[in-house]
Amino acid sequence: MEDYIAKWVTSGVLFWSTTFLLVRSLFRHRSFDFSNRVVSAIHAVVAVSFASFSVQDWSCPLCPLASRSSPLQMKALAVTLSYLIYDLVCCLFDRNPKTDNSIHHVVSIVGIGAGLAYEMCGSEMVASMWITEISSPFLHMRELLKELGHRDTDLNFTVDVLFAAIFSLARMVGGPYLTYVTLKADNPLLIKAMALGLQLVSAFWFYKILKMFRYKIAKRRTTVDMAAAKVSARSS
Repeated sequence: MEDYIAKWVTSGVLFWSTTFLLVRSLFRHRSFDFSNRVVSAIHAVVAVSFASFSVQDWSCPLCPLASRSSPLQMKALAVTLSYLIYDLVCCLFDRNPKTDNSIHHVVSIVGIGAGLAYEMCGSEMVASMWITEISSPFLHMRELLKELGHRDTDLNFTVDVLFAAIFSLARMVGGPYLTYVTLKADNPLLIKAMALGLQLVSAFWFYKILKMFRYKIAKRRTTVDMAAAKVSARSS
């Protein structure tokens, strides 16, 4: 790994940690998770922007495969690696740490770290970063809205639908294709293993999203039926 990339990672961890402390001081009456999700939403926007800027040819976003990473790709990956290290530590202080989230972070840290060490697979890894982060702003917005008092509102439901749709398209359509080309290309074995592992975690989360969405739809129908019954009772 180049020295300047190591400095980017170290500086990035300090940046995300400082940002969290700043957000925490601004929203002292909010929960720990609220502040962390604000930082996570900021990272998602930054990561997608970096990933988009580092694409070498938009007519073939995954080209060239199994090639040496460009400096811009390395910096984009370093920014996300620093965030993942920060967020993994942050998860340890959460009241309800999630095992699947920790596994995702460990897999991602090892995968990105390997890519930076090999200085290869920049196109595949930047594409993976774009795919995994494109739905993240809506993921965090769902939880932020709940804490702001918008649980079970039309706004919250709309964000739920947007998150589920974008996640499904990105991770269950783009994700499998990216995994396939990564496994097929002449990439290091560790990179291939991390690509497969990340896709398996995405599939597990997709299953959880389907369950969540079924629950939301059923709950919404019940609420609508109860409201209609109340109106009918009043009119009679």
